[in-house]
Amino acid sequence: MSKRKKDQDNAQPELPLGDEPAVPAKVQADAPSTSAPEAAVPPPPASGGALVPPVPPKDADLTNGHDAPLAKHYRNWFLEYASYVILDRAVPHIDDGLKPVQRRILHTLWEMDDGRFHKVANAVGSTMRLHPHGDASIEAALVGIGQRAMLIEPQGNFGNPLTGDGAAASRYIEARLTPFAREVLFNPKTTVWQLSYDGRAKEPVTLPAKFPIVLLEGAEGIAVGLTTKILPHNFNDLCRAAINHLQGKRFRIFPDFPTGGIADFSEYNDGERGARVKVRAKVEQRTKYLLAITEIPHGTTTSSLIESILAANAKGKIKIKHIDDNTAESVEILIHLPQGADPAQLIQQLYVFTDCQMTLSPAACVIDHDKPVFLGVSEILRRSADRTVELLKRELEIELGELEQQWHWDSLERIFIEERVYRRIEKSQTWESVIEEIREGLKPFHKNLRREVTHEDIVRLTEIRIKRISAYNRFQADDAIRKIEEQIKGVKHDLKHLVAYAIRWFETIQEKYGKGIKRRTTYDEIEQISAAQVVSANQRLYVNREEGFIGLNWRQHEFVQECTILDDVLCFMADATMKVARVAEKVFMGRDILRCTVLPKEGDKAFYTLICQDKESGKAFAKRFQVGGVTRDKLYLLAPSEGSRVVFLDAASSEAAMPRKVTITLSGRCSARVKEFEFDLGELTVGNRGAKGITVTKYPIRQVRRAG
Repeated sequence: MSKRKKDQDNAQPELPLGDEPAVPAKVQADAPSTSAPEAAVPPPPASGGALVPPVPPKDADLTNGHDAPLAKHYRNWFLEYASYVILDRAVPHIDDGLKPVQRRILHTLWEMDDGRFHKVANAVGSTMRLHPHGDASIEAALVGIGQRAMLIEPQGNFGNPLTGDGAAASRYIEARLTPFAREVLFNPKTTVWQLSYDGRAKEPVTLPAKFPIVLLEGAEGIAVGLTTKILPHNFNDLCRAAINHLQGKRFRIFPDFPTGGIADFSEYNDGERGARVKVRAKVEQRTKYLLAITEIPHGTTTSSLIESILAANAKGKIKIKHIDDNTAESVEILIHLPQGADPAQLIQQLYVFTDCQMTLSPAACVIDHDKPVFLGVSEILRRSADRTVELLKRELEIELGELEQQWHWDSLERIFIEERVYRRIEKSQTWESVIEEIREGLKPFHKNLRREVTHEDIVRLTEIRIKRISAYNRFQADDAIRKIEEQIKGVKHDLKHLVAYAIRWFETIQEKYGKGIKRRTTYDEIEQISAAQVVSANQRLYVNREEGFIGLNWRQHEFVQECTILDDVLCFMADATMKVARVAEKVFMGRDILRCTVLPKEGDKAFYTLICQDKESGKAFAKRFQVGGVTRDKLYLLAPSEGSRVVFLDAASSEAAMPRKVTITLSGRCSARVKEFEFDLGELTVGNRGAKGITVTKYPIRQVRRAG
């Protein structure tokens, strides 16, 4: 499959170039104009750069800039471009649930349809006469519809949506419409037509879809200023919901993902903006050290899921031995666990740290009356069911008109032949006299007809061959008219009981195409899992005190303790600073680390005794404190001024364990007469870590040791 994302209709499209119209004109098939609409915007510069207004010459009169020939185009550029992308590229229409590229593909396949498969390359080329955005977007959209196989029947390698493998080249694969698509999407008699972008062909404004295709297939697109994301639903669920709506009953519909999984729809909110759906993979424990993933969340593939598992393993969030992917027609990812692993805990870790659990944010946006609107999926289904009723009514009215016309023609033919009206024209010499003789011959029988005899009716009688007149069978003619009358009676009954007829239609559709289509996604309330509760202490924290780094799995440095990848580390440095940081491969905390410890989840409850030599005043201060609340990666100063020096630091688990006395040795160069003395810490109280503390000495301290 081509990688050119810019041509895909569910992505930000490129600007229309050259003679390509910015906003295709919506005209009826009988419109007098047959030429392509004039481009609404000027083409970009030949250099291929961004569209910017040209730089005027130095002597240009800028006061009349608003009268420049291109000024109006630049003023309206963004609005027209945004409108074009929303209406003609990225958002499906509520009437048929299709984006323009999808509608044009299906219409082209219907025109090509002869019951056999067609090369996808041929279908793409034929669609390009209606879709002016390149073959890549058409091929990608066709393959996407074919992978779901509800509207397009694929043949060949269409890729695997479970694994993310792309389809084979378009010249090697084939496709055709499914019987379901032929029955619910197409009817030229009820289709509103418009000219194509270049005026050379006709295409439908929307297909006369009698089924909520947008809910069946789902839709996702990025436009200018808005996005749409409609999740796919189960075929049988939609049929039952439509029937319930037509019967005046309440209904609820929830998405059904082709990849299966377990979903929590408690915050689905009918698929409106702001809704959330949690989806989990289905994980089985097959043996003590073997897990199997058999269903994956919507929006992921086995490849992306395995990558997320391997990434989590590399970061130490989970620990696995190795992983195998046996996916073919169904998902099977085997996860082998190391000896001593806890399978139940690893399953929880998969949900927290990998794509085994995803959160989807639906936003059902559709085009209605040439405007984007956000609706709930229930409202979309109600409108679709009501439109189905209207389309069925129009089809019945058309069928009734055709039956009555056929009854009229058959009745005229019977009168013309049985009453030998044709003999009146044997002596006629002119065409006008032939018409007049037939009109006169039919007058006595007008009371047996249901409408007036027109000139076209008489002309049609003159076209009956002599062979048909000679082989005319009265009983067969009466039987044919009787059958038509029965059909007319049945159609009138259906028109009178239109809702009941629509309900029978949905029941028939479900019976024909819904067999074997079971829900793949089970729904259950998914409990939020705390990452801190399931993370394993499978990391080893090391510290490089001199250079001031902490890190994981540094065997050449000092080991601190076992930890998890979610732990925070608290460090006290020799310059009387303190810092808290999340553990990682390598984190700089500050040079000359005195104390390094993992910060408990409930907070550090230790009691610290600190004596520091203040740089600004030269005095030594002592204080006791607890760490309290801290902000990660913020440097805290514990001394009165920067550049101070810690001469004593003690951490005690309780107040009773705190040191009572310390022996202080002063610097030999100071002028103090007593160079060593004991200092009583008993008078210290536990206060704020930012407090200055009490003065110990005004002389520089060489050493402090705990007394007794």
